[in-house]
Amino acid sequence: MTTAIFPAAPEFHAAAARPLAAVTGAEIQAPLITGGHARYANLDYGASAPALSVVSAYLNEILPYYASVHRGAGYASQISTSVYENARDIVRDFVGGRPDDSVIFTRNTTDSLNLLAGCLPLRDGRPVGEVLYLDIEHHANLLPWQNVPHRSVVAAPTLAATVDRLRDELARGGVSLLAVTGASNVTGEILPIRTLATLAHEYGARIVVDAAQLAPHRRIDIAADDVDYLAFSGHKLYAPFGAGVLVGRTDWLDAGTPHLAGGGAVRDARLDSVSWTTGPARHEGGSPNVLGAAALARATQVIAALDPEQWQAHEDAIRSFLVEGLHGIDGVTVHRIFADSTPASSPGVDLPGTGTIGVVNFSVEGYDAGLVAAYLSAEHGIGLRDGRFCAHPLLKRLGLPAGSLRASFGLGSRLEDAERLLAGLQQLRQTGLGWDYVVDAGRWVPANDTRSYPHWAPNTPGTAGAAPCTED
Repeated sequence: MTTAIFPAAPEFHAAAARPLAAVTGAEIQAPLITGGHARYANLDYGASAPALSVVSAYLNEILPYYASVHRGAGYASQISTSVYENARDIVRDFVGGRPDDSVIFTRNTTDSLNLLAGCLPLRDGRPVGEVLYLDIEHHANLLPWQNVPHRSVVAAPTLAATVDRLRDELARGGVSLLAVTGASNVTGEILPIRTLATLAHEYGARIVVDAAQLAPHRRIDIAADDVDYLAFSGHKLYAPFGAGVLVGRTDWLDAGTPHLAGGGAVRDARLDSVSWTTGPARHEGGSPNVLGAAALARATQVIAALDPEQWQAHEDAIRSFLVEGLHGIDGVTVHRIFADSTPASSPGVDLPGTGTIGVVNFSVEGYDAGLVAAYLSAEHGIGLRDGRFCAHPLLKRLGLPAGSLRASFGLGSRLEDAERLLAGLQQLRQTGLGWDYVVDAGRWVPANDTRSYPHWAPNTPGTAGAAPCTED
């Protein structure tokens, strides 16, 4: 592993030299293809964030009491039911929900948005109005709406002009729901949620926010911002076990098609008909993910207790240092959607509530993104994401149909992670690859890889079952 050659300025060190919160696995050692080990530099928080250490400890504490929830009279079942139902109140408070907002636990953000798509209002069996969305959306906030009446808007080169385009489209009438991301999973740019909510309501539409990337990085207050529906995922919010959540107004949800037809979602079931219940249970058929909901709720409590200024200063310091360093490496290009997006939120900008989160997207001239990711992993112990990030239309409009690279970070990150990434990229540009690489199951991997894995893990390069995100 190379020594970092991008020493950070004192102002960066002060804010980000240490993690802001302890996470599980922060000191795991990654084997290097060239020999030896290095502390794993996790720059892939945007895909799945590591569990907060507090959450891991909490799970160990409640695991002995794990049991089936709701209709059980046993002691463990009563405890688990209490934990599960209390998690709703915790999550509602975390996002500034209204007292009567429904909190529905799902598998993830994708599941939440698909659930909402089945609850759009109907008249005579047909949807009332259309769903409006931008072309920059993650597939989770793109594909569910393609099965209902919809319109899409191409984002403009600036945020301000994009808001104008949405206003023009809303003014045409006939939109029932505006679906937007809170922060781009590709570039980390934040959208002006409060402005968009006001705009949607002005033209008689509701708004849903895909907050999968926003919730782990910024305070959210849906009551203050007048957001109707919000979806996010536990696995991106430092909580394992894959729970997601949909928070929002009850009328559509109580009248919508039950998301999962099964036990717990009914008032009464007969052999050929059913009477569905209302409330969260209507959409939570089957045995729920009790530990996932509990972990998600505990993670929100930890995050809610953070000092907001310190939290943002930590993240902004790492991001600013990384972007500045990437701009200084020949052949590396940093990508963004909007020319007027700012590095950090500022009360003086025209669109308050904008800025960037801990996500940086870039490419390296002359190298396939997957090859760069494999090189950084094998030769430097750095993990980051490559591909099209489940946002194919956006990657095409950015001129990156084959994909790019994404570094993402959060509470457990430290400035050294960014320094090591910059050092690895500089070495790549100066001396090239230090090992031979081949494509296996659609992914770049080191040739003749003899590194060992933990005794309980399959001793393979990890490409089995891969679904490469490639352009046909």
